[in-house]
Amino acid sequence: MADITDIKTMLYTEKSLSMQENGIMVVQTSSRVTKNQLKQVFKEYFGFTPLRINSLRQEGKIKRFKGKLGQRNSFKKFYVKVPENAKIPSLSA
Repeated sequence: MADITDIKTMLYTEKSLSMQENGIMVVQTSSRVTKNQLKQVFKEYFGFTPLRINSLRQEGKIKRFKGKLGQRNSFKKFYVKVPENAKIPSLSA
């Protein structure tokens, strides 16, 4: 069972900010979270059920760190369609 600690961060990029205008949030989570578990987290902690959830598994890029090959961490990203009247405390001003 997932809980609020499995949501690592809300992603704020140029693309994700333009998607927020259409009611879609981009959430980065641990790789073990499923769509149904994320739906439960939104229902329990934020008080609403997402309309739609799409997931994406982001593999870590292979990069050079100080001349040595290394790999960034892999993570899971979710695109969450939020109802119009829903408010998320961390995003509400």
